[in-house]
Amino acid sequence: MTCSIAFAGKGGTGKTTMAGFLIKYLLEKNKTPVLAVDADSNANLNDVLGLEVQETLGDAREEMKKGVSNGMTKDVFMEMKLQEAIVEASGFDLIVMGRPEGAGCYCAANSLLTLYLNRLLGNYEYIVIDNEAGMEHISRLTTSDIDVLITVSDPTIRGIRAADRIIELTEELNLNIGSKYFIINQAREDQEKAIEQVVKEYHLNLIGMVPEDLELQKFDLDGRPTIELGDDSKAIKAAYYIFDKIFSP
Repeated sequence: MTCSIAFAGKGGTGKTTMAGFLIKYLLEKNKTPVLAVDADSNANLNDVLGLEVQETLGDAREEMKKGVSNGMTKDVFMEMKLQEAIVEASGFDLIVMGRPEGAGCYCAANSLLTLYLNRLLGNYEYIVIDNEAGMEHISRLTTSDIDVLITVSDPTIRGIRAADRIIELTEELNLNIGSKYFIINQAREDQEKAIEQVVKEYHLNLIGMVPEDLELQKFDLDGRPTIELGDDSKAIKAAYYIFDKIFSP
């Protein structure tokens, strides 16, 4: 049975970095194969993972809307484009959703993409989805059933409120979600007690905090894939401790 994990949160909180950390964790625990899905229209999960992306599913949808080549059916075209959009790596693959829907009707393209994506998902033990703040993107073209939802915030009231609104939105959309967890990222040690007090005012299941990490910041500044961070990284250690609580029996 495939386990699906989705990340969400306000922009700039580090949810994409956390998604990359989880992929690194799953690889090191031999919980493979993993499918990484970048469902953020501002796609950058590939940078965290150190991969180049040439095609997105949004590109495929646009192409199909314009029409396919003579002699090729739409379903054959879409299956071909889906395969072209998969970026293969060691132990995991990446697929990027790409641009949101533009003007015009995308019903046929979306239906075909959903069909072939659902076929693809069964090939993986784990699916890690990096989302925009709006949870509609979970069910846009990936899956409406999520085993684990992890919302991420920085240590600010705006980020915490945004995470709380995301949880409320999942309930309004009646999304089928197994477990919901909340992570504070980029926390200082002197902030922990104050953060815990603030979080109690919201409907959030705080599973842990990831501290500020100068090495991680340097990786970001240098444009290096953060999946390459060593196990001695403070952020990696804290993230792995959290993931052990979620995924280890």
